[in-house]
Amino acid sequence: GLVLGIYSNEKDEGAAQFTSAGDAFDRLVSGKLRELLSICGPPLKKGKTRIFHGLHQDFPSVVVVGLGKKNAGINDQENWNEGKENIRAAVAVGCRQIQDLEIPCVEVDPCGDAQAAAEGAVLGLHEYNELKQKKKPVVTPQLHGSAESEGWQKGVIYAEGQNLARYLMEAPANYITPIKFAEHIEQKLRSFSNVKVHIRPESWIATQQMGAFLSVAKGSAEPPIFLEIHYLGGANTNDSPLVFVGKGVTFDSGGISLKPSSGMDAMRADMGGAATVCSAIVTAAALNLPLNIIGLAPLCENMPSGKANKPGDVVRAKNGKTIQVDNTDAEGRLLLADALCYAHNFNARAIVNAATLTGAMDVALGSAATGVFTNSSWLWTHLYEASILTGDRVWRMPLFEHYTKQVTDCPLADLSNIGKYSRAGGACTAAAFLKEFVTASHWAHLDIAGVMSNKDEVPYLRKGMAGRPTRTLVEFAARLSQDSHN
Repeated sequence: GLVLGIYSNEKDEGAAQFTSAGDAFDRLVSGKLRELLSICGPPLKKGKTRIFHGLHQDFPSVVVVGLGKKNAGINDQENWNEGKENIRAAVAVGCRQIQDLEIPCVEVDPCGDAQAAAEGAVLGLHEYNELKQKKKPVVTPQLHGSAESEGWQKGVIYAEGQNLARYLMEAPANYITPIKFAEHIEQKLRSFSNVKVHIRPESWIATQQMGAFLSVAKGSAEPPIFLEIHYLGGANTNDSPLVFVGKGVTFDSGGISLKPSSGMDAMRADMGGAATVCSAIVTAAALNLPLNIIGLAPLCENMPSGKANKPGDVVRAKNGKTIQVDNTDAEGRLLLADALCYAHNFNARAIVNAATLTGAMDVALGSAATGVFTNSSWLWTHLYEASILTGDRVWRMPLFEHYTKQVTDCPLADLSNIGKYSRAGGACTAAAFLKEFVTASHWAHLDIAGVMSNKDEVPYLRKGMAGRPTRTLVEFAARLSQDSHN
């Protein structure tokens, strides 16, 4: 199969404009493709397709996809590069049509941006069907022509990174337990000589005095794991690393503050923070990025057993602060509190944590963007610029003292794990809570609860767990590595 792009005309008259690959193919078939397109209806709109059979012996099926306007670049209203997003969406649609025809291989027109085309193809074809007997046919996308092979390869690596996060998030919680999560990541990193993986057991967590993390883990029969990854890609292994921290609750029942049963199965993806940061490090290693990265993932389940946290219990975090657990379903911040304290051991250039932290984040932004709370405008700028390129957007949220007062005004302890006005500004009070465990001057908290899953909002992702914002984290790390080079 072959997927070719076509631009829509600025004005709806005249012949549609092919990409250079489309032009070349049209010449190969003596103008037949252009001729067929002109007689089979109105010009192709963005994301719409036409399929032709029997045009050329090498490509029995050719899908032509609409790319929208030719020179669509950065859209300031939308905060992304529209041209790249159009290519990702169009290529994904084209590749899925080839898959529906059960054709095992598809060549993809680079459409002027091979990286975006590869991302669209590899993300668009991914589907979690490990546990089904009947599987969709596997389709291998490859670049049509050879002009942009470097960009194509980079796009494949970026997309495979996000697909790894999607795989981990989508898999059932009895398949991805804390130890299985850690082993899966270890296996992905085994071939890299500059990566060390430490799978820390419960006894180690106890010696680190991570009382907040352990208080959540003790409700489950699954033992907790603290996963620590060291990627030493920098010219000097002693250079200050970028530290990624990810919330790794492999299943979140809510604990004693039990969640409603409808939709609770989706809480197998409550380790989305750990999945995205670990996948970003796997991707950084595959790209051989020239910087040091440390990944930290506290992994456990939040379950309602006789040993579980009870509302009103007080626990002690690694830095000595006491926390009143007023809601056992606000458990992610307890894990992160200890992991953030530990992150300060590494003289980090920046600490970035990701977590499916609050339903309030989903209420605030929906699935349009990841909410970012940060004490550093430098860090924000890098994350924001990275997200414009990836199309996986971020939006800055407030870290006002206004919210801090709501978690520090607590009857029994230094902090409460929920804001005293309960639901008001829930994503902001959660971020204010985390800030109490951070002394680093460059820290960002990414609340990814709203972007955890995809219904149909991102056209190049199928329905299911989204693996967002893995590519934005990778692009951010890549920009940081260029910074150190310059």
